[in-house]
Amino acid sequence: LISREEGKMKALTLTQPWATLVILGEKHYETRSWSTRYRGPLVIHASKTFPKWARELSLSPPFLGALTRVVHPLPLGAIIGCVTVLDCLPTEHVRAALSSQELAFGDFSPGRWAWILGDPVPYDNPIHARGALAVWDWQP
Repeated sequence: LISREEGKMKALTLTQPWATLVILGEKHYETRSWSTRYRGPLVIHASKTFPKWARELSLSPPFLGALTRVVHPLPLGAIIGCVTVLDCLPTEHVRAALSSQELAFGDFSPGRWAWILGDPVPYDNPIHARGALAVWDWQP
């Protein structure tokens, strides 16, 4: 997971509950307005903010059901685990094959990108860190 460049790891900040859903393996696609050429390990950082609308959404189906095995409160402002970026495709290429739950967890509108994520590994203890926009370098 650690690159040769000064021990840095690639990271992505996500708002809760999406950060936890990715690490639990409940969310396999991260949708973005931009694509990435990056493939490989990616640590997931939970944003320090948890907007009211996102908190309310996490208490409704299918979010609530997918989060049943999580200890609350959800971690904020911390690295919570890692995944592997397997591919990045236009949402139009993946939408038809997705479950209703996966569709609810992302914005699969035309013109967007689906980052295909695999191999989720939750960390036993969140590691407090400051997040950033886009893919960023995190040094443990």
